[in-house]
Amino acid sequence: MTEQIKGRTLGGILYKGFELLDLYGPLEMFGQVGPELRIVTVAQQTESIRSYQGPQTVAEYSFDECPSLDLILLPGGFGTVEQLGNDRMLSFLRDRSALAEITMSVCSGSAILARAGLLDGRRATSNKWYFNLATSQSDKVNWVAQARWVEDGPFATSSGVSAGTDMALGIIARLFGEKRARRIADGTEYEWNSDPNRDPFHKFLNKGRL
Repeated sequence: MTEQIKGRTLGGILYKGFELLDLYGPLEMFGQVGPELRIVTVAQQTESIRSYQGPQTVAEYSFDECPSLDLILLPGGFGTVEQLGNDRMLSFLRDRSALAEITMSVCSGSAILARAGLLDGRRATSNKWYFNLATSQSDKVNWVAQARWVEDGPFATSSGVSAGTDMALGIIARLFGEKRARRIADGTEYEWNSDPNRDPFHKFLNKGRL
């Protein structure tokens, strides 16, 4: 008798103006895990959502129809600013993060989590060019200015854009073992920065302009 694989479901959260690599860099890595992990896309409504770079992604589920999520992945991007005032997004994240095993953000996605109050009392990081966008959302967060990504309990937040892929491999190592994460990195010919404290882009702290 074949043993049934106990799987997890990861939800990639979409909104207009999300950063393309914030979403698809991590999903490339998570998508290599295998049948233990199902990936779905979620937005406020089931529709095609345009990224900041232009290509669109179809949201399979609306907030109201979304299945149970074990893992949540929230990208950043220039669309972040609008989402900071989107009560539906903030409420959805509060409700679903309370039930999820791990909630992850990439880049300025941590600003949205902070606005929702989810990072209060926790360590977190964000895009270094626009770090003040995140820190201005809450003074109750222990913002880490120099980190590739930060894990604190059920939350993981990464620095800008490409850092999300490093974080994803770190979470894969946490859930499925480092050997699996290394094999995925090698198979995708990706040079994994596996040290979450190594942040070569800290020198650009708050040098971006919105």
